[in-house]
Amino acid sequence: MSEESAGRPGLGPGPGPGPGPGPRPGPGPGSEPGPLCPEHSQALNWFCCSERRPVCAACAGLGGRCQGHRIRRAEERAEELRNKIVDQCERLQLQSASISKYVAEVLPGKKQRTVSTASAARELVIQRLSLVRSLCETEEQRLLERVHGEEERAHQSILTQQVHWAEALQKLDTIRTSLVDMLTSTDDLQLIQKEQEIFERSEEAEGILDPQESKKLNFNEKCARSLLLTQLWATAVFGSLSGTEDVRIDEKTVSPFLQLSDDQRTLTFNAKKSKSCVDGPERFDHWPNALSTTSFQAGLHTWTVNVQNSCAYKVGVALSQLPRKGSGSDSRLGHNAFSWVFSRYDQEFCFSHDGQHEPLGLLRCPAQLGVLLDLQAQELLFYEPASGTVLHTHHASFQGPLFPVFAVADQTISIVH
Repeated sequence: MSEESAGRPGLGPGPGPGPGPGPRPGPGPGSEPGPLCPEHSQALNWFCCSERRPVCAACAGLGGRCQGHRIRRAEERAEELRNKIVDQCERLQLQSASISKYVAEVLPGKKQRTVSTASAARELVIQRLSLVRSLCETEEQRLLERVHGEEERAHQSILTQQVHWAEALQKLDTIRTSLVDMLTSTDDLQLIQKEQEIFERSEEAEGILDPQESKKLNFNEKCARSLLLTQLWATAVFGSLSGTEDVRIDEKTVSPFLQLSDDQRTLTFNAKKSKSCVDGPERFDHWPNALSTTSFQAGLHTWTVNVQNSCAYKVGVALSQLPRKGSGSDSRLGHNAFSWVFSRYDQEFCFSHDGQHEPLGLLRCPAQLGVLLDLQAQELLFYEPASGTVLHTHHASFQGPLFPVFAVADQTISIVH
């Protein structure tokens, strides 16, 4: 006989469902009567493990609703629960002690460390920005001195030229007066006798050359350029203006080798020419190029292009006069006078304009390419936002409105917005 059935009421030796070994139904002497079974009106002295509820001896016995279930004495189940409660109380006590220790010992230390760490962080920020300000002030002073020096040099060159040409004018005037005097106040014989003098006067006048254009008379704007200033300026501009230009691609210009996304910001290269692409005067019909819908004539403008998925692309600006048709260099970005582009082919990078290609020694492939166009300074700058690195700068006299321009011959590129 199993341990489980040995303690079951009514299953001991002897006929019928009479009381077996163990406690008899009902409360013991001197105890308060507990709740009774609603079905048999007997004391709930047993616990059905299957139904998870107290039952009476009749419920657990033969013919009862819990016959065959796992039955335990109610006091055993209560004792087990008491032990669990004791264990839980001990755990709660230990947890409370741990929390109290954490609150009393750890948190004050954390608070103190937070105060000291925050103070150190503030000092670090102040120290570094102070160094940056000092560096900026030094660079400002250096560049202003260079500008002043260049201005003085140009002024001195112009002054020298003014003195020189004033003397030349005076000399020419003297020669002319002398020649006019010979012409008007000498007879034929005297004029013939002064032939040598006339020759010398004429030769002296011919020795005074006409003014020629000289770069020395112009202010050299390069004196105001600085790699440090360009780097700081580009970082500040992209930090404050990044994403302000809502650049979208003009569908009418998209090459039939490119697919334009619905939001007009992503170009995908297709090796096969699209047959559904309707040709038009604005569309590039050979090179995988596209122009934006927006052009810029003045001010400062920035936009960013995601290029991490492509190993062959071009990004830059172009004039509206850029030819659209044919396979020649006229419509190929960077190979004509109408376009200025940063380009990548495999692991090679360069800046291209009018057929001139300047290799760029990049250490890694940029995932994003920032374009900064400052039309007041006539400057085009390419920038890597992730590292804050200026990749290339170009100064030119841009004639006319400039359009952001794109080309892709591998995978996709997207304008970041």
